[in-house]
Amino acid sequence: MKYTKLENDANAYGFDRRSFLRLSMMAGAGTMLSSCGEKPAGETPAPRAVAAPDPAPNPPAASVPGRDMARFPEKAEMILLTDSPPQLETPLHYFRQDLTPNEAFFVRWHLSNIPLRVDTKTFQLSISGHLKNPLSLSLHELRTEFEPVSLVAVNQCSGNSRSLYQPRVPGGQWGNGAIGNARWTGVRLKDLLERAGIKPGAAEVSFQGLDRAPFPGIAPFVKSLSAEHAMDNEVMIAYAMNGAPLPMLNGFPMRLVVPGWFATYWIKALNEITVLPDKFHGFWMDKAYRIPKNADAQESPEHLATETEPISRMPVRSLFVRPEPNEHIVLGTTYEVEGLALDSGRGIRQVEISTDGGKSWADAKLDPDLGKYSWRRWRFSWKPLSRGTQTLMSRATNSAGETQTNAQWNRSGYSRNVIESIELDVS
Repeated sequence: MKYTKLENDANAYGFDRRSFLRLSMMAGAGTMLSSCGEKPAGETPAPRAVAAPDPAPNPPAASVPGRDMARFPEKAEMILLTDSPPQLETPLHYFRQDLTPNEAFFVRWHLSNIPLRVDTKTFQLSISGHLKNPLSLSLHELRTEFEPVSLVAVNQCSGNSRSLYQPRVPGGQWGNGAIGNARWTGVRLKDLLERAGIKPGAAEVSFQGLDRAPFPGIAPFVKSLSAEHAMDNEVMIAYAMNGAPLPMLNGFPMRLVVPGWFATYWIKALNEITVLPDKFHGFWMDKAYRIPKNADAQESPEHLATETEPISRMPVRSLFVRPEPNEHIVLGTTYEVEGLALDSGRGIRQVEISTDGGKSWADAKLDPDLGKYSWRRWRFSWKPLSRGTQTLMSRATNSAGETQTNAQWNRSGYSRNVIESIELDVS
């Protein structure tokens, strides 16, 4: 199945809903619904630049041991967490590329009624609220009347790597693949708000997409930013990803891009922007996606934090790309270890590797910088000299001196920045 021009509507692009639901049921047979974070009571749940994207080719299957795999429209075979709403994790080998391919970019929706078709002729982005001149913009107007901008930035789920927390916590049991790096192209949010004319006293700006809850009374997925943040020059509305239209499952026809912040703010299929004179209140800000109010988002099962705050900036972290956990390592042979490091935009200054359990550390070599919001690739030459299980550790530090912690736990499994380690069998 692929994106198609829907019959009897020359401007509508998307999935055939019946076929998509049938595929979802096949992919998710036996899979229990889980979430990237908390869910409300019950559950709240084509392209060309202005049309439908050409279907992405499906690469050969690349199964991941011990994980269920599935292939959704426009997507390569990916790790399946849930089928409704779709949650798909990127297999690790795709991270050997600086920009994550669109067909392998992770997918995470919160509400089960996700958009499966968009009429590109009638679609409008509504900008309303505490404004002098509320706007309703078509895709054509957005693309032709505002200066286009591009930015390479990491998009990471708040619960990325949740499965690594001990003791385990509820929620989607992501490995390290709820993350991706892409070149986003679109328009500055500031430019839209300036045309709409924000009135004095604006406090926050809220954002909502086309996804909807399956039942009444379930909280809509709405996120907010301060008016000051919304008016900086970096928050953008993207209509292209790695030089191509957004895949439907990644937010076609447009999504919010909040560089340096977790993906919960990157609203997909964005169609409503509201400027508010007061602080926004909603489930997904006041109850969900909150972390302990301390430097490392740290608490313990015995002593849960009494003060929490909405998750926002990504902490410093690193991860291994090669070798993968099941890869065979040959004794006495030099191996180029490879990984990625990222933070909220201050820039990665150093990555260190330990081969002796953290007793000593050596610098890894950093690849060229692709921009402060991009991840930074690192490499380290390693020659194992003894057989058996060997442990490698990686530790990143940014230009502000922020680094990774030795231990971390919180009730939601959010904002991981523990020193990364990998166990390998050398023979």
